[in-house]
Amino acid sequence: MDSMKQKLVTMKNELERIADTGDDPAAVVQLDQTKVGRLSRMDALQAQAMAQASGERRAAQLREIDAALRRIEDGSYGECERCEKPINPRRLDADPTARLCIDCASSVE
Repeated sequence: MDSMKQKLVTMKNELERIADTGDDPAAVVQLDQTKVGRLSRMDALQAQAMAQASGERRAAQLREIDAALRRIEDGSYGECERCEKPINPRRLDADPTARLCIDCASSVE
């Protein structure tokens, strides 16, 4: 359990580090044509949309990691939230944030 907790903490730290680095491509795009050409603005708008989507995915991953860490603390980690059977350790190794066993996850999809 300690190794999974450490793996989750490492994942969380990495995601937070990524969020804190570099300039902010999700910032408001300037629409002043005297400063930026039309194609450059289009590129900037696309980069902005991609940065926002990445930020949303990162936030969702952080929520999943925090939820997994809470499950470790309350003792329910590794137990399927749907059928309450143990989740295969190989599945948890591949995705430490997994909430469902493979059977329940397959039926949800």
